Amino acid sequence: MKIVMFGAGGVGGYFGGRLAAAGADVAFVARGRHLEAIRRDGLRITSPKGDVHVTGVRASADPAELGTADVVFLTVKMYDVDTAASALRPLVGRDTMVVTLQNGVEATDMVARRIGREHVAGGVAYVAAVIGEPGLIRHTALDALIVGELDGAMSPRLVALRDAASTAGFTFTASPDIRKDLWSKFARLSVFSGMSGAVRSPLGVLRASPGLMSLLEAAVDETLAVGRAMGVALDDRVRDEVFAMYRSMPPQAKSSMLEDLERGRPLELPWLSGAVVRLGREAGVPTPTHALLETLLTPFVQGGAPPAV
Repeated sequence: MKIVMFGAGGVGGYFGGRLAAAGADVAFVARGRHLEAIRRDGLRITSPKGDVHVTGVRASADPAELGTADVVFLTVKMYDVDTAASALRPLVGRDTMVVTLQNGVEATDMVARRIGREHVAGGVAYVAAVIGEPGLIRHTALDALIVGELDGAMSPRLVALRDAASTAGFTFTASPDIRKDLWSKFARLSVFSGMSGAVRSPLGVLRASPGLMSLLEAAVDETLAVGRAMGVALDDRVRDEVFAMYRSMPPQAKSSMLEDLERGRPLELPWLSGAVVRLGREAGVPTPTHALLETLLTPFVQGGAPPAV
């Protein structure tokens, strides 16, 4: 199986590196100094589960140089999805599966409009990993990957991917209901991103404050209510799982939005709390907590310093 990771940041670099270390044929679409370091020195991962150093890695800034793939993992940020989807075509053959691994619930439709719905599968990544320096992925917690066909089928290509991932050292699940999995993560991430970004603090600070936890609980309930109104099977167990994950994560855990905010990067806010508000309006579901989070973070959505007054 030929796998291409379109994006070699925390998500693409970690899972791609683990797959490559297990013997899978993995190539990376990357850019800049990170690409140069991968080409020169290989890809390194530091992790509580054991470090990895993969050498001789194929990587390019031009997808056309890598040829068609069996599976493409699209790991770019939401604000780059439309542009990246347009660049996917050289990687897509007759039976290629493109797995979206974005934060949010709208990437599958965005990519399908560009390459055809038959090529798109949904994906959910639970991992805390960032680029520590060019060529190095620093992994600190979680490493689970969930992938499912949009129609729920256990297709031959999904089974083949599951088999390829079985020895890679992370948890892989082939999902029969990827829409539910996408919304289950969305309930966690839309809230954690908005809350940690608004407070400029890691999870431990949120957990230590009863007031902040009340806001967090309200935001989770809003996201779940929007999903249910859109026909997603989000039962009470999903809510319990959301809070179980918040309790299990280390107190220093930061959302990727907080990481981006601290580094002056653009934010995925329009596809997280912004999406909850927008989809809630369409579904007739009130979302006042997410509206507050969106308002507090909008001045920083383009990255850098907030607009001058």
